[in-house]
Amino acid sequence: MASLSSDELAAWHACKALGDQVTRRVGADIAAETGYSGTDYGVLSRVADLGNGSLRQQSLADSIGLHKGAMSHQLTRMESRDLIRRERTRGGVDVMLTAQGEQALQQLRPVHADAVRKHLLDRLTEADRAALLRIAAALG
Repeated sequence: MASLSSDELAAWHACKALGDQVTRRVGADIAAETGYSGTDYGVLSRVADLGNGSLRQQSLADSIGLHKGAMSHQLTRMESRDLIRRERTRGGVDVMLTAQGEQALQQLRPVHADAVRKHLLDRLTEADRAALLRIAAALG
């Protein structure tokens, strides 16, 4: 099979860089303003939004894209700060928000929204946003 052409390689690298750069910048803003990491926000928001306050650890890992070891390490750090708690159940491990985790999430949501606007949405025209959504749908 043939290698990627220079145009194909450019599209591939642009796709990877877009997600990485925006995610890194949003995470940096979150950390600078709150002391929490972008991954902290990702965990808290997914447990709240996907699980209504409780979510299976494996489902959480899948939604964030972390492998089992990295997810376990992240949750151990968050548990030590009383942001989440884990409970072993028959079917695996459930991750639950604590009161402090819910409070942190309320602090983090507007910071995240501002950072997403700053590093992504405000840099795109309405047509760019529509194109991005079409591309994501085609690839998703």
